[in-house]
Amino acid sequence: MAAIAGELTQRAAPESAAVCMELTETLATVTDQAEFTMAGMIGVVDRVGEMKRWGLPSTQAWLRCHLGMREGRAKERIAMARQLPRLPQVGKRMAVGELSFGYAATIADAVGRLNDVDCGVAEEILLGAADDGLSAGKVARLAAKIHDVIAERDGSEECPEGAVRGYERSWVTASRSLDGGCYVKGWLNPEDAAIWAGTLGPLAKPAGTDDRRDLSERTAAALSAVLAGGHKATKVTVVVDLETLKGGDAPARLLDGTAVPAAQARRIALAAGVSPLILGAGNVPLYLGHAVRFASPGQRRVLETLYPSCAVQGCEVPGFLCEVDHVDGWALGDSPTDIDKLTLCCGWHNRWKHANPDQMQIRQADGRYVYRALPPGNVRKIRPKEPEWLDRSGDPWRQSA
Repeated sequence: MAAIAGELTQRAAPESAAVCMELTETLATVTDQAEFTMAGMIGVVDRVGEMKRWGLPSTQAWLRCHLGMREGRAKERIAMARQLPRLPQVGKRMAVGELSFGYAATIADAVGRLNDVDCGVAEEILLGAADDGLSAGKVARLAAKIHDVIAERDGSEECPEGAVRGYERSWVTASRSLDGGCYVKGWLNPEDAAIWAGTLGPLAKPAGTDDRRDLSERTAAALSAVLAGGHKATKVTVVVDLETLKGGDAPARLLDGTAVPAAQARRIALAAGVSPLILGAGNVPLYLGHAVRFASPGQRRVLETLYPSCAVQGCEVPGFLCEVDHVDGWALGDSPTDIDKLTLCCGWHNRWKHANPDQMQIRQADGRYVYRALPPGNVRKIRPKEPEWLDRSGDPWRQSA
């Protein structure tokens, strides 16, 4: 397939639009079959955890960094890889080119939270809808109705949609189910969303490499911990210029880059602690040498301002959820706790860097440290072997195996 694709990229599309339609449909079918094969391989990588040897904390990070997939596309393929073993009919039809990836991904996403019995029934219903000509979007809406029916069967109540709401005030609705559970739905404005992320984000991180809960399940556990009183401190950092505090119009920003209107930033400052970030001696000690191992709160505020995300190239963990990392390693005594020897690293990459120092490349760019995770030294790139049956002098569309 790689050899054929290389040939096709060098050929112009046929002049006939009808021929182009026919060949496009053929190529799409073959691509869907390739997606089925990829799902099986991604499933093995996900199950074994091979990506961790390459300095990547998750399967999604591997697909984003090494294959250049957007987050939504990576999630689709991970869901497909994990759910295909529970969807025998979907897998069988994908393998022979009778079901497109779009339908298969929709069904895989729909059954993610169903038990095995309900999964089998839902697979049959949703495949029937696809056969009847419903679009993938309509199949997804049918899947939502299936979830509602199951919720009603199990004695839970449908969460009310509520009236049309504006997007200035936050709102949350909760409806109790007959078994004592609760559905929660709502919307948070940017300020409240920042508090939500600052409070639950650190608590919703995976507990370890064996933590198989998805983000929704970890967030629910974090929320329960907060409501039970297990977490007290919440910090939201708003970066604002002095001129804005004095009445200027320049917007402030949150650490994730979200803009905060100047008037709102001044209102927040009235009820918040305001701390200047000073590089060097001053109100905040930034150079602590080897006398102190842990960075000061002032140093962390500076680093969170400098690093919007983890210093490892391709890692998207926000800086305010990262750990302070000694660039040259504190344990070796080579890296003092000085601002120009510190950076932010997510917890997973911080531990991986310490365990695999030979696989971490470090450089500086624009005053910031940039880490790059290198592949294992004993792994080499495997190039596909060109099949003997491929005749490069002929038309690849007309070749057959």
